[in-house]
Amino acid sequence: MRLTTKGRFAVTAMIDLAMCEGTSDSATPSPVTLASISERQSISLAYLEQLFGKLRKQGIVLAVRGPGGGYSLARPGTQISIADIIAAVDEPVDATRCGGKANCREGRQCLTHDLWEGLTVAIDGYLSGVSLQQVIDSQEIAKKNIAKITLRKRATPSRVGA
Repeated sequence: MRLTTKGRFAVTAMIDLAMCEGTSDSATPSPVTLASISERQSISLAYLEQLFGKLRKQGIVLAVRGPGGGYSLARPGTQISIADIIAAVDEPVDATRCGGKANCREGRQCLTHDLWEGLTVAIDGYLSGVSLQQVIDSQEIAKKNIAKITLRKRATPSRVGA
């Protein structure tokens, strides 16, 4: 079972959108252009347009037209799960070979079907339990920790000849 680039890119683009939305001086969130996400994340603009069309249809993002337009979150990041994003772009998260139909062995259930079905349920449960905001918060904590480590390394005198 693999999460394809469609699901990975959708999640990455949504994290970028949420982190960059409203970074201007105004109190209201400002839309983020797909071109800017494309540039920052090295994802094709045409591919982002396809993904965001699906995300918009599922009510995860809002499109703002005109000058200064782009995309913004349709609801707070705390209310958008990673599973919501993956499902919105039609990305199946299924560890079974049969797509959950239990017909993988000549129309019958294979010996390992229940094992892989359980994995699918566990993955879905995990992704449903992780919000977009939690991922953003973990990124911000990681950046702070890296900054602390870098400062410590610079502040520690090196021992030459020790």
